[in-house]
Amino acid sequence: MITPAFDLRQDPDHLTICIRAPYTRTSEFDLFIDGTDFKFYAKPYFLRLSLPGRILEDGREKATFDLDKGVFTLKVPKETPGEHFEGLQMLTSLLAPKGSRSAKPLVEDVSGGSEISGDGEEEEEEFDWEVEQEVYTDRSEEEQRTLQKYGFANQRSGVFSRLQEELSDVIDVKNPDGTSASERRQARLEAEALAFSSDHYLADLFEDDEMNRLLKFTPWWSKLSPSTEQEEESDVSFSDEEKEQLRKFTNRSYLLDKTSRYQAWLSLVDILLAYSYEVRSTEGEHNVESPWTVRKLSGTLCWLE
Repeated sequence: MITPAFDLRQDPDHLTICIRAPYTRTSEFDLFIDGTDFKFYAKPYFLRLSLPGRILEDGREKATFDLDKGVFTLKVPKETPGEHFEGLQMLTSLLAPKGSRSAKPLVEDVSGGSEISGDGEEEEEEFDWEVEQEVYTDRSEEEQRTLQKYGFANQRSGVFSRLQEELSDVIDVKNPDGTSASERRQARLEAEALAFSSDHYLADLFEDDEMNRLLKFTPWWSKLSPSTEQEEESDVSFSDEEKEQLRKFTNRSYLLDKTSRYQAWLSLVDILLAYSYEVRSTEGEHNVESPWTVRKLSGTLCWLE
């Protein structure tokens, strides 16, 4: 869990909380406001604040999210208008659990045991709302320059530096910010060679009934054809939900050199091929493993190559 960078401001009647949570979705924010308690969760970010004054959730609060900057801004009314909240600049104290001067718990249970219910089944693990938090610190310019580049047209860096616990759920390359492009490629080739099974290959070759069935499957895009009458109109129709998602996308321009454009196009082809395989292997019926399959097959997504 990552403690995001945040900032607090106040006027006589309101408290404004700005939280930097890049690479999250607006539909996945979870807020909790109760007096002096404030909690924000948007995977992988979690923020719990013990405020020096009481705030209200009464319908007057306003929230915005700047998609370009990845900044979530919440303006909430104070319970007592005109009250001045002391110590808003003391970030460490605000992060500490209620009744504690330090964000670090004084007593920890290290037994590692789990409670078992009467019927022998393990009880569902509850979310730890008192998880330890650390104040976010920005990297220096010198540290930023040492980080490796990856992502769209190799324009990203530092994205995974604070996501060590979640890395295995997202990508296969270890320490991406400290691994060069050539090292990522070599690691991918070695992993693929290690995972190759000759028995599996021979089984697919000679027991090909399922393969032949999948090869006969007609994916949805094969039914599309350019319209001779209306060449400028797309033959693809979008649902209302898809149209709303498209409207949320920002229009950005990138100044890319020839090499960067080449890499961006190849990355797109790589992802499309992985998606095409997933559609054929499931015969168009996406399931809970579909995103995992696409990620695993795409060197762009899985190895940042």
